[in-house]
Amino acid sequence: MSWLGPQEWQAVALSLKVAGWATALSLPFGIAMALVLARWQFPGKQLVNGLVHLPLILPPVVTGYLLLLAFGTQGWLGAALQSMGLSFAFHWTGAALAAAIMAFPLMVRAIRLSIEAVDPRLEQAAATFGASRTWVFLTVTLPMILPGILAGAVLAFAKAMGEFGATITFVSNIPGQTQTLPSAIYAFLQVPGGEASALRLVVVSIVIAMAALLSSEFLARRLAQRVAGS
Repeated sequence: MSWLGPQEWQAVALSLKVAGWATALSLPFGIAMALVLARWQFPGKQLVNGLVHLPLILPPVVTGYLLLLAFGTQGWLGAALQSMGLSFAFHWTGAALAAAIMAFPLMVRAIRLSIEAVDPRLEQAAATFGASRTWVFLTVTLPMILPGILAGAVLAFAKAMGEFGATITFVSNIPGQTQTLPSAIYAFLQVPGGEASALRLVVVSIVIAMAALLSSEFLARRLAQRVAGS
């Protein structure tokens, strides 16, 4: 990407870093939450489901502001974390946190649909032979929902790459520190002569998104074939 300028390259690298960490760190929680919503029955389940999907409904700026209230330097969580050396507000880690929260509902929904497509009788059959719930999940459920997990991870990565409102509200738009691809495109469009840089970043965004989708389709088919053949 030598045709990108230093600030443009920083935005691309930071976006990949933020989206990668946001996806990787939220994936275990996404699988667990999808399993809870798909298989468990408990009082308040609809409330939990609503809270999980709330970031999809709220304006992203509202989510970013709530994060700022909670994880800012004066926030009720931010102050405690600051004393332990963890900083989120106006830092790339905050961008990853905002992106993870905004992408979490899409990840959970994709994985949940995959779990619900698995016949519960297969899990029950394994349990009748004395297998624990954890072992049933690892040996029966998990292999069958791998394509769904992959789809959820790709959706989350793509959402994290494109997240703008919550991120810019929570961590601002600091070049080299918190300026992701969408923030950089917005910044370049605000200055005279910045259209060329913005266009280059738009092209990069499209290429990354298409590469992620095509890779997801290829891997999902391979996984599905492997599961069907096992």
